[in-house]
Amino acid sequence: MKIDVVIPAYNEETSIGHVINDIPKDIVRDIVVISNASTDNTEQVASDAGATVLIENQKGYGAACLKGLSYLKDKGKDTPDIVVFLDGDYSDYPEEMRNIIQPILHDNYEMVIGSRALGNKEKGAMMPQQIFGNWLATTLIKLFYGVRFTDLGPFRAITWEALDKIKMEDTNFGWTVEMQVKAARLDIRSTEVPVNYKARIGVSKVSGTLYGTVMAGYKIIYTIFKYAF
Repeated sequence: MKIDVVIPAYNEETSIGHVINDIPKDIVRDIVVISNASTDNTEQVASDAGATVLIENQKGYGAACLKGLSYLKDKGKDTPDIVVFLDGDYSDYPEEMRNIIQPILHDNYEMVIGSRALGNKEKGAMMPQQIFGNWLATTLIKLFYGVRFTDLGPFRAITWEALDKIKMEDTNFGWTVEMQVKAARLDIRSTEVPVNYKARIGVSKVSGTLYGTVMAGYKIIYTIFKYAF
């Protein structure tokens, strides 16, 4: 199967090289790093590490991911079978990608979420507001959509066919939850696998700031209700 990786990155020059180096190259065809209005050396480091580098000047996690999907769509008949999404801050363990894709390859699942709640977290890797926010969001998803998730983790794999059905739109904080609630509405066969999580390199642009925390929380809850009603 053709497996491509999409990595949104905003000022991740100190971490992006580690992320790319740890991706298992024997199972991946293309690593696409989208520099999301970065002002540091992210693009050069990613390119030197062997990634395809795109630039998206509209700030927003979702905007960067959409840029990456647009690039993959332009491959025409050579689009990937599976897309893996991974953060550029080195908080995930890229080598666990093998575990992420296994349920798609062998158990006929269409989407797999890497759950930090089911795996081992390094002390301080997730802020208390992140843990509470994930619990609240996944509880609401179970209540309104009848589907049980334990995390909105960014490390995930999904088939190209399922992505085409979902038609992702969100350009910022609602990206991960939009994918999960739309998958629930469309009866896309989904599961979770445990992933380990460590303290990221640098300061989070979301949980590391009051503005980012508030806006992310608002957008996640808004998105859950938006598609429920």
